[in-house]
Amino acid sequence: MTQFTGQSAAGRAFRSARQLTLPSYWLGALRKAAYMLGSMLLLILMWEAAHRLSGQSLPGPISTLGVLWSLVSDPFYDYGPNDKGVALQFIASLQRVFAGFLLGALVAIPLGIAMGAVPFCRALFDPIVQVLRPVSPLAWFPIGLAAFQSVGPATIFIIFITSLWPTVVNTAFGVASIPKDHRNVAAVFKFSKWKYLTKVLFPYTLPHILTGLRLSLGIAWMVIVAAEMLSGGTGIGFFVWDSWNALNVERVIAAIALIGVVGLLLDRGFYYLEQRFKYGG
Repeated sequence: MTQFTGQSAAGRAFRSARQLTLPSYWLGALRKAAYMLGSMLLLILMWEAAHRLSGQSLPGPISTLGVLWSLVSDPFYDYGPNDKGVALQFIASLQRVFAGFLLGALVAIPLGIAMGAVPFCRALFDPIVQVLRPVSPLAWFPIGLAAFQSVGPATIFIIFITSLWPTVVNTAFGVASIPKDHRNVAAVFKFSKWKYLTKVLFPYTLPHILTGLRLSLGIAWMVIVAAEMLSGGTGIGFFVWDSWNALNVERVIAAIALIGVVGLLLDRGFYYLEQRFKYGG
């Protein structure tokens, strides 16, 4: 009888904790939704104010939202090389972004590890990083054209060369900041280089690497619009420039909104990865 009573008490405690947890979860979700709705409302009000202050030369929210709906209601149409749906334009842009971004990551992560772990590499490569990092993305476009003789590879080259620096810097910082106690323990237990890399260096540095990759992907997504304005053909950057040439400012603003939404989704994806792989979490 005592055992049964104990089990009942435990069951009641579990149910009570669950009843407290679920409302807290939903309250948190509702709070986040309210903040998001408030942010969107504030943005629309500022937009409407800018529309009125510009003498209505800048399109307002109502007319632009109508154009936005027309874009997303039929996003996959294809009427030729210069007339494709907005989804096809985003797919083309994302393909270029991820190609350049992944190539940059393949270079940036080993380079950052070498700079953080080996003082000689840091002294040798850090001046190169600091000189090349501030260069404008558009300044690299002629170099890409001269090297590859084609706008497609040149666009990927721009993404590659501009997106690798945050990952290099963050990876090098993460490796250099490994606590001395960690290194001493590895030395006492005579870890091989591979075991030190996989058991100490990489687990500790992974959050820094993910932060660098998150920043790099954000830069890649910003750069692609400017790069495609120069290269033409397909992509969301070309779509924006083509809409401006057609004097359709509503389409330009609608495309900007979609670019922001896609960028937010990419950033949130890496944010959740960061939270998932926190060191010691």
